Amino acid sequence: MNKKLRAILTFTLLSTSLIFGGCNTNTTAEAPGNNEVVELKFWYAFKDKIEANNQALVKEFNESQSKIHVTAEYQGTYDDLHAKTKSAFTAGEAPEVTIVEIASIQDFSKSGILENLTTFVDKDKMDITDYQAGLMENSYVDDKLYAIPYLRSTPILYMNETLLKAAGLDPSGPKNWTELEDYCKKLSKDGTVGMTYPVNIWITEGFLAQAGGSILSDDNTKATVNSPEMIKGLEFLKKMNTEGTINIVTGTEGGDKAKIDFKNQKSAMFFSSTADLTYNLNVAKESGFTLNTAFMPADKNYGVPTGGCNMVMLSKLPKEKQDASWEFIKFMTDKERTIKASTNTGYLPTRKSAVDSEEMQKLYKEIPQYKIAVDQLQYGKGRPMVETYAEIQKIAKESQERIFLKNADIKTEVEKLDADINAILKK
Repeated sequence: MNKKLRAILTFTLLSTSLIFGGCNTNTTAEAPGNNEVVELKFWYAFKDKIEANNQALVKEFNESQSKIHVTAEYQGTYDDLHAKTKSAFTAGEAPEVTIVEIASIQDFSKSGILENLTTFVDKDKMDITDYQAGLMENSYVDDKLYAIPYLRSTPILYMNETLLKAAGLDPSGPKNWTELEDYCKKLSKDGTVGMTYPVNIWITEGFLAQAGGSILSDDNTKATVNSPEMIKGLEFLKKMNTEGTINIVTGTEGGDKAKIDFKNQKSAMFFSSTADLTYNLNVAKESGFTLNTAFMPADKNYGVPTGGCNMVMLSKLPKEKQDASWEFIKFMTDKERTIKASTNTGYLPTRKSAVDSEEMQKLYKEIPQYKIAVDQLQYGKGRPMVETYAEIQKIAKESQERIFLKNADIKTEVEKLDADINAILKK
């Protein structure tokens, strides 16, 4: 081989090596796991202050580190979110992290959609006892932890303090059912009723707890609505509705109707979630009246259901997404974020350390309406967790609508409802 040909071959081999060597170097740099950002999706429900809170906290998480990026996406109501999550999971397109309304935790876990978080908590030695005990009941299924308390609530009584004072009533509100009936009578005048009451099974759970009853047995295996406690509560509400001292509203817009009546001072009181506190404070300010809040009134005792949502991780994720999802969940439910979420929305502070913090104690002194739900939590009770509870709530609501709007016989209705619930539980 002459020198000229040898030089050409050498140049060609060197060029080829450099070209392919460069390609291999780039491939290594872009390989999964080499400084790549883990992308997560987080789905949530509801707009307004709740959406603003979720988006703000997610933005804060993304800016706090560079290894994980979360995209937060609104999905509608709880029902909308649940349906979309199940469909997306089946299609392999689900988010890594979402929220689930607490009564549906068992349904999701039994369906294999949720990741068991027990090992993550144990590995990090996370202090679960810092979460308020009254909010942990709907986090466990078969003694395994599937959910972390996030935006949690109880129903509270919202009151137009200005109207209460004008009627000569104690502005701190009624303490029991007898006082509630008296308040409603004295407030019902000049085109205003004492209360607008939307048919809502969550509120029914409260009335039942106050009377000493429940919708399901403690082990969730049978219906317990055919009871003196259920009948007493329904008769109490129906009597006031018939007398015109409360206005019972139904349908999917019942809750909105109650808020509108309250805003327009067509009703002096209504029951709703603590999550509505910041909204109602603004409504009162805009409408020129003073807002106050109170416990749900007692019958035999105080009693209130807990509500809201927990954060969950979906199952079948690769390890890097599991680890990233857990870091995100920890961040969103830590003390600092708990304080911000409660302050921004009115939801309960889920951590004891948040309640005791300087920030929350200052808020309670400045705006004592925020503390009512915290104090009421000592009487809190978790929601029934059976896979068919959504169906049970639907037929229970329909039964109450027949009682209040069509004058159906209460005893006949509760007997039928009890039988229908038991049939659903046996499916």
